[in-house]
Amino acid sequence: MFQIQRVATEVIGQVLAGRNLTEVLSETLQHDTELTPQQRGGIRDLCYGTLRHYGTLDAVLKQMMTRPPEDPRVRLVLLVALYQLQHTAAAPYAIVDHAVRQVARWLPPAKGMANAILRRFQRERRSLLEQAGNDPASRYALPGWWVNQLRQSYPERWKQIAEAGLLHPPMGLRVNLRQQTLVAYQQRLADEGLSATAVGEAGLLLQTPVPVSRLPGFSEGAVSVQDLGAQQAALLLDARDGMRVLDACAAPGGKTGHLLERHRLQLTALDVDASRLQRVQDNLDRLGGQATLLCGDASQPSAWWDGQPFDRILLDVPCSASGVVRRNPDIKLHRRPADIEQFARQQAALLDAIWPCLAVGGELLYATCSIFRAENQQQVVAFLERQPHAMLIPLGDDVATLQLLPDAQQDGFFYARLRKLA
Repeated sequence: MFQIQRVATEVIGQVLAGRNLTEVLSETLQHDTELTPQQRGGIRDLCYGTLRHYGTLDAVLKQMMTRPPEDPRVRLVLLVALYQLQHTAAAPYAIVDHAVRQVARWLPPAKGMANAILRRFQRERRSLLEQAGNDPASRYALPGWWVNQLRQSYPERWKQIAEAGLLHPPMGLRVNLRQQTLVAYQQRLADEGLSATAVGEAGLLLQTPVPVSRLPGFSEGAVSVQDLGAQQAALLLDARDGMRVLDACAAPGGKTGHLLERHRLQLTALDVDASRLQRVQDNLDRLGGQATLLCGDASQPSAWWDGQPFDRILLDVPCSASGVVRRNPDIKLHRRPADIEQFARQQAALLDAIWPCLAVGGELLYATCSIFRAENQQQVVAFLERQPHAMLIPLGDDVATLQLLPDAQQDGFFYARLRKLA
C-alpha cells in the first residue's frame, strides 16, 4: 500500500497542475516496470476515486488542516488516505500507517499532524462529511458553476445527475451479432462466472466490471466494451445496407465498429488525429470490419472530401464530456465556463462545414457526450435557424431529440437527427 499511495499522490499532483489523468497515468505505469498488476490496479483506483470525490475530500480536509503544509505532497497523500478510509475496504490501520510513514519521509515535522488528522476523520467522519455537504459543490464534488448549470437545466433531477457523477462507471458491453446472439454470449459470460443483464439489441451490463482480458472472445471481436448510451448512436443513425456513410470525428472507433456490425456499408471514418485514427484501425482489425480511414479535419471538407455526397453522417462532436465525467474525473478540475462557449462555437462550425457533404434526403445524427444544453438542444435550434433546408426528425414518440442522463446503467449522451431537404 505504501507504494501505491506514493505513486497515486504523484499522479494526482500532476493532474492538479493541469495535466490529463489518462496521459499521466499511462506514462507513470509504463515507466515503473516493477509494479505488479495488483499495484497497477490499486493505483488506478486511488487516482480515479480520489479525483472523482476530490471536492468533498478537499472540503473535509480543510476543516482539519489550519494551513497547507510546506510540502504539497503531504496534503495530497492525506486526500488519498481519506478516500481510502471512506470508499475502500482496505484496513484502516494500514491506510493510516502507510500514509503517515509517507509524510515522515517527505516532511518529518508533519508526521504528528498527519496522524492526528486521519485519526480524527475516523472518529468524526459523519459530522465532517455533513459539514462539507452543506455546500452542494462540495457535496457533489463539482465546481459551483457546474452545479448551477444542472439546477437550471434539470430542476427536478439535478441531484440525481450530480450523485451519478460520484458512482463508479458501469461497464457496458456490445455483443457482435455477426458472430453470435446476445443470449449466447450472455451464457459465455455465465460460464466464466460473470453475471450480465441484457439491455437493448446488443447490449449487456456487467454486474461487476472486469479487465477485458476476462471477456471471452474479446480479442476475436466477439464483444466490445461500449457504454449503453453510446450504443444508441448506431441505432439512431438509421443506416441501411449499401449506404455511403461518414463517421466524422470517429476515434477511437466504437461507433464505427458498431455500424459495421449492423450493416454492410461504404463507410468512411474520419478523424483529425492520426494516432487516434490508428485506434480506429485496431478496433476494425479486431472486429473484422472494413472502412476507408481518412486523417482530416471535419471542419475543412475541401481538404479530404471527394465531392460524392453521403447518405448518412454521424457527427460526434468534441464537447465538454460532462456526461462522462465519472470516467474522466479530471474534467471537473480543469473545465471552465468559458470552455462550454468555446465548444459550442466549434460544434456550430462543424455542423455548418459538414452539412454540404450530406446528400439531399440524407440524414445527419448530431451526437455529444454532454448534458449541457448549450452544446445540445440550443445547438440544434440555432442550426435549424441558420439552415432552412434542414428538418429535425423525431427520435421517438413525442421526443424530438434524445437527452440521456447518467445513471447506474449508462453515461450521459445527446442525439438529434437532421434530414436534408431539397
